[in-house]
Amino acid sequence: MTAATSSTLFPQGSTPGGYEATPRDADAVLDGLDPEQREVATSLHGAVCVLAGAGTGKTRAITHRIAYGVRAGILQPASVLAVTFTNRAAGEMRGRLRQLGAGGVQARTFHSAALRQLQYFWPKAVGGEVPRLVERKVQLVAEAAARCRVRLDRNELRDVTGEIEWSKVTQTVPEDYPAVAAKSGREAPRDTAEIGRIYATYEQLKRDRGVIDFEDVLLLTVGVLQERPDIADQVRRQYQHFVVDEYQDVSPLQQRLLELWLGDRDSLCVVGDASQTIYSFTGATPDHLLNFRTRHPGATMVKLIRDYRSTPQVVHLANGLLSQARGRAAEHRLELVSQREAGPDPAYAAYQDEPAEAEGTARRIRELITPVEQGGGGVPASQIAVLYRVNAQSELYEQALADAQVPYQLRGAERFFERPEVREAGLLLRGAARGGSADPALADVDIPSQVRAVLGTRGWTPEPPAGSGAVRDRWESLAALVRLAEDFAASRPGATLSDLVAELDERAAAQHAPTVEGVTLASLHAAKGLEWDAVFLVGLTEGMMPITYAKTEQQIEEERRLLYVGVTRARRHLTLSWALSRAPGGRASRRPTRFLNGLRPGSQAMGAARTPGGSGGIERGAAAPGGGGPVRRRRGPVHCRVCGRALTDAGEMKLMRCEGCPSELDEALYERLRDWRAEQAGLLGQPAYCVFTDKTLLAIAEAVPGTESELTRISGVGRRKLDRFGADVLALCAGRELPSAVDGEGGVEAG
Repeated sequence: MTAATSSTLFPQGSTPGGYEATPRDADAVLDGLDPEQREVATSLHGAVCVLAGAGTGKTRAITHRIAYGVRAGILQPASVLAVTFTNRAAGEMRGRLRQLGAGGVQARTFHSAALRQLQYFWPKAVGGEVPRLVERKVQLVAEAAARCRVRLDRNELRDVTGEIEWSKVTQTVPEDYPAVAAKSGREAPRDTAEIGRIYATYEQLKRDRGVIDFEDVLLLTVGVLQERPDIADQVRRQYQHFVVDEYQDVSPLQQRLLELWLGDRDSLCVVGDASQTIYSFTGATPDHLLNFRTRHPGATMVKLIRDYRSTPQVVHLANGLLSQARGRAAEHRLELVSQREAGPDPAYAAYQDEPAEAEGTARRIRELITPVEQGGGGVPASQIAVLYRVNAQSELYEQALADAQVPYQLRGAERFFERPEVREAGLLLRGAARGGSADPALADVDIPSQVRAVLGTRGWTPEPPAGSGAVRDRWESLAALVRLAEDFAASRPGATLSDLVAELDERAAAQHAPTVEGVTLASLHAAKGLEWDAVFLVGLTEGMMPITYAKTEQQIEEERRLLYVGVTRARRHLTLSWALSRAPGGRASRRPTRFLNGLRPGSQAMGAARTPGGSGGIERGAAAPGGGGPVRRRRGPVHCRVCGRALTDAGEMKLMRCEGCPSELDEALYERLRDWRAEQAGLLGQPAYCVFTDKTLLAIAEAVPGTESELTRISGVGRRKLDRFGADVLALCAGRELPSAVDGEGGVEAG
């Protein structure tokens, strides 16, 4: 996943400058991958499905897969098409591939790839030029509603537009919309027959004016490939290998396009996580991911569960959130296992009202930032996020952060490269690059110094201006460009200012903005794919999480997954909060979200049974006839034998239960084992833990094993200790007395 706080085109690595050097050969591309990631990278033939939990390095796995195939000569760069869902993700992927020595690979969104093909083949398939693309369809929908004599307010207009988009990606025509919406259980914002009429009028308006919308790009490309086999063959000759990221978000229309690209081949790798399906309202469905093995029986399945992003404490909460989930996606959930050192426990905070919650959040953020400003420790503002369910919640937090003199940026607001100061800076840098050595201030200095000199003429200074507001916002934008120049120069030592300008142009086209030094304010939906050191999840009350209009079990479960996405954005610090009333003095009648029942202190667990989640590992596709079926290799977490939750703490793993779950300890046996251990340790002249740790003794006293096989299932009892101490331990568990080891009759053997 993309770190929200780094310039992701220039990943951190091991070179002296702190940036990753291009691997020297194909084998070096595989360095640093874990066993499951390596399996993804080296499985280059046939269909591959990667189920990748949050923070498990899926982007790393698939970019290294493409790079390994290219560097090994198995894949030709121009024959690979990597598809994802956002311009930012596509830009990041291209940057990583360049860094790995696999430039020339196409990494695009579905819409971008389809539009390119449509523009290229339209003259041959239809004739003339491709119709003009309408980027914002809202105005056209408003006109269609007016023609149907339907008055829509601003929110209704947005919602009706969303219904039209959903209809198109699910390939639903206007006359079928009412019936399909009812069958799908959609909560339509207006009468479905009324929406159907607006939809039909909207389509007619487009035809009359010779324009198309974004969904038409996919529909028309599908139509061309279906109707013109010769064009489909030409596309398939061009692209021999496909990689699809975030596959749980594929719509039926995108899946149809993918099938037409693929033809009857199986050279496809898909990556996704059903537990991160949060866009079903747009037509996305995890069914294509979950049914992948049905469509491709010979596929290799790889599960990534090693979480490199979050601490065990954050991962424990994330796993707990999904442990009571229902539905098909929940049946395929992945139990994450943190690979990081321990951190602080998630914090829970109840406030009297919403303004108090915003002020308390801003105060805590100020406490995290202050040590950084004083020269040591703490968390930088750019590595902190406040996440909420709906955008309307942001205003209180904007005010509270401004009052606390904490800089912030709104994600999903004005695009970075469209800001006036950024456009102006781009023009100045382009002019400086053309002028070259003509400017004495830019002669014989490195790229960052050149950028500082140019931006200094427009108000950038090494130190930020005091306070917040427009002046500070402008400075933050220019400072982000300076940091980007520093990262770019470190990753490409021989580059010039012209190269940086070209990089900026590419980023602007992909809307791949650099980091602005400020706390991020974003909705949970907008936060997907990002991560921060500290995350504040706010407004977690019933009616907001889950949202009021989530009525069906499927809608409720999507809300649970949305909170899961929010939790898994945090690397180390996580705070979850709610307000008991909306305004000061209001009745404290609100309740915290049901999703935290049994997880936050003092709450009771829901009654739903917890089903164990999927473990990690690799599952081969069906073998050839007579081959004995699938070959499975499992590597996965230990599950609590009481509640079924995946265990991430080493002590809990030895106990095979959560610390807080009920214990079935045989206290008398535990004391006998402790006395026996002390005696053995004395004979060996070693500390008691060298015989067995306290947690292992507790696990034995709880499990009371009766056979060697049962004893070896307990963590801490390996073959060597079984041979040394197994007979004694089993005798104690059976209630038999042992002769004193001091008399030479015991089971200890020195050495």
